[in-house]
Amino acid sequence: MPFVRIDALGTDGERLDALGRAVHDALVETIGVPPDDRFQVLTGHDGVTSTLRYDDYLGVPRDAGIVYVAITMRAGRPPERKRALYRRIAELAEAYAGTEPRNVFVTVTENAPIDWSLGYGEAQYAAPDAAEPSPAP
Repeated sequence: MPFVRIDALGTDGERLDALGRAVHDALVETIGVPPDDRFQVLTGHDGVTSTLRYDDYLGVPRDAGIVYVAITMRAGRPPERKRALYRRIAELAEAYAGTEPRNVFVTVTENAPIDWSLGYGEAQYAAPDAAEPSPAP
């Protein structure tokens, strides 16, 4: 159950949709996310009222085609699966949205099952804990 945020500079709805599909397809292919498990926030920045900042850190030349992808997911994937995910996102972002791989900046934040509520105010992934106190009346 990844939660994905994508921010892109100087983009329109079509490109945002393509980037969202690229990330989702990569998650399905590389780490086994179910195809119907898509939760994304896609934001385009116009460079005037909202913008993105970037430099050429670690010798990667970035430009106005920058795309930030932030993925929050439960912990437990091995490093090789994450590397495959990063590669596949960059490949598909180029194929679907014309984004150069050098401009695809991805972060993954991991957490525990208790850190998710998918609706109804419940922690669906967390095992019930008999030691939890009952809510006050």
